[in-house]
Amino acid sequence: MPGEKGPQDACGVFGVWAPGEEVAKLTYFGLYALQHRGQESAGIATSDGDSILVYKDMGLVSQVFDESALSSLRGHLAIGHSRYSTTGGSTWENAQPTLGGHEGGSVALAHNGNLINTVELRELVDASHAGRTIRGELARGNTSDTALVTTLLAEDPDRSLEQAALDVLPKLRGAFCFVFMDEQTLYAARDPHGVRPLALGRLERGWVVASETAALQTVGASVVREIEPGELVAIDEHGLRSHRFAPAQPKGCVFEYVYLARPDAVIRGRVVHEARVEMGRALAREHPVDADLVIGVPESGVPAATGYAQESGIPFGQGFVKNAYVGRTFIQPSQTLRQLGIRLKLNPLEHSIRGKRVVVIDDSIVRGNTQRAQIRMLREAGATEVHVRISSPPVKWPCFYGIDFATRAELVATGLNVEEIRASIGADSLGYISEQGMVDATEQPASELCTACFTGNYPIELPEDGRIGKHVLETLPLDIASGHDRSVPVRPEDRVDRRDADGVSLGVAGGAENSLQHP
Repeated sequence: MPGEKGPQDACGVFGVWAPGEEVAKLTYFGLYALQHRGQESAGIATSDGDSILVYKDMGLVSQVFDESALSSLRGHLAIGHSRYSTTGGSTWENAQPTLGGHEGGSVALAHNGNLINTVELRELVDASHAGRTIRGELARGNTSDTALVTTLLAEDPDRSLEQAALDVLPKLRGAFCFVFMDEQTLYAARDPHGVRPLALGRLERGWVVASETAALQTVGASVVREIEPGELVAIDEHGLRSHRFAPAQPKGCVFEYVYLARPDAVIRGRVVHEARVEMGRALAREHPVDADLVIGVPESGVPAATGYAQESGIPFGQGFVKNAYVGRTFIQPSQTLRQLGIRLKLNPLEHSIRGKRVVVIDDSIVRGNTQRAQIRMLREAGATEVHVRISSPPVKWPCFYGIDFATRAELVATGLNVEEIRASIGADSLGYISEQGMVDATEQPASELCTACFTGNYPIELPEDGRIGKHVLETLPLDIASGHDRSVPVRPEDRVDRRDADGVSLGVAGGAENSLQHP
């Protein structure tokens, strides 16, 4: 649906240390392979051994970079980032990699995940800069948790970046996969719970780290292993060295297997595509139905649909045609086009559907608007029955570890039971996979997975004071009612109470509308 936002992941990160290679182009193609993880902004930092150069902007990887931009990014190591915002709005100031430093050197950092002690980290920064002006990203208006970490890493000129990381990383709570660098060394770190994936690969003349194994393979690197939870890796001319900054307490995000990761990614030894096919098989066992055709909603519902068809014996077929060239559009549709709903991206394949009892497989239901439009299209195309099967349990809780769901009040499963959701979307039947069926498909121990968005059981304890959320650093110094800086007078008639459905302030306006103001 135009304007209908599904679950969004935080970001994709990529790093490469490879003297003699075109590291900027390797990073570009690595980010291209990770584009599904974030589509708001993209950036690359490179070092030639003497200085770090960062190039970033709003938009997709292919929109931000061209040959001339990449040719200016020279060096032997690089990091890259594709962003979907989770802490800090979608603005140019918050694009990554972030840059910091002092007279002794610089640091560039890219982050996938979301920290939950952001306010505490801000207080640490303020305390360490007592009497001194805060410079760098924070002074330039960056309101992300990543900028705070960058500042903490770069605040002491008498401490090496490696030692700074070993001091700072144990103070962070939440989900983080970092790739960062100074002029000589590439670093990678993963939080003690390993919520988000991060993999290490080997090139003929260097090393690569990336959010997903598929990005390693895209640039011709062989997969070596995952960065372990609680591990810091450093790579330079002396080779690779590893530090343990915290004991591992694995709590990998189960939604990576359901939806977020590419099907060809491998997480903890499990191929994501195979996990999704098995989820479809489990759905068929748990929610069988008499039908003539099984179809998957492109792209994420197709593997589970394959598994459902295999287990049920119902033929698998193509029911939707997807417009391969539709990406993120900032053009708002007219009311007439809005009523056409999802047809901008999907159209039903009428000759396959007419007269059939159809089983539709999707990965999740957030608000329900998209499924409602899909079912209406299928009925208009001649389907006699439409049975919906979902390869994850009902999403009822927000994620604070790097996925941007709708607010809890917007989640359709928060206030409705399964039968009420079925009636709301207009399906003949509706079945969700059980939590056990989903977990079993990942082939991971249930005790080592995070299922908070389905259960409300958060493995990393959240702040008791509730100071958490996407705009936490933006709302604190701002007028909550208007989103304006308090130093700027606001007329009473201009005050707008910008709050979400839960009554939480949205803070300052975000988005890409100001991107053209920046180089």
